[in-house]
Amino acid sequence: MRSTMLDMDSRLRVARAIEKDETQASISVFRLLQRRGHPDSPPPTISDGWGGIDEAMLEVYGVVPEYGGRGRPPTRKKPGPDWLYLQMVKQRDEHGRFEGVKLRAIFGTKAEVIELLGKSTAYIERSNLTSRLFNGRQVRKTLAFSKEIQAYRAAAAWEDSYYNLIRPHKSLRLPVRDGSPRNWSPRTPAMAASLTDHIWTVKELLTTIPLRC
Repeated sequence: MRSTMLDMDSRLRVARAIEKDETQASISVFRLLQRRGHPDSPPPTISDGWGGIDEAMLEVYGVVPEYGGRGRPPTRKKPGPDWLYLQMVKQRDEHGRFEGVKLRAIFGTKAEVIELLGKSTAYIERSNLTSRLFNGRQVRKTLAFSKEIQAYRAAAAWEDSYYNLIRPHKSLRLPVRDGSPRNWSPRTPAMAASLTDHIWTVKELLTTIPLRC
């Protein structure tokens, strides 16, 4: 299973992991985030109703409370008081038709998460659709569907690099007001996140040696 963390503002795919199940994939993603700027607590998160994200947060960032001296010593990890995680669970009728969305606050309150992240996962679902279009290894019932996890990880790494650095995202474009015939200046997620100042070429991506992190 694949778990991907997407930055809402820049649409940058900031972390990705592929493991045997969703919980393990989410744990790997949060461990990456722990090394990439979130050492003490998980970032505010919104997701659909699938996956073991809450279990992963507790595994990576949870803390066992100090023993108060009475009863059994605590052994289960507890979330931090500032954690924010909201699930958007799709509601369907008996025929499987979409009826609406139910918001479920796992950590924090609905109001806090919605104020930060809004109450839509449309951009996440659009990223999932783009991922399936880019990467044939995720399309079931085809010859391209991945059966080896290492091959799937390699294909996902290439796909995310192309998505972040090479492919302009329409919602990220900026209006041009310098008198040129162009109306818009295209940007990639990496440009929106201030990681680069230009749209990369495939050659540039293939000849750049990344730092290990």
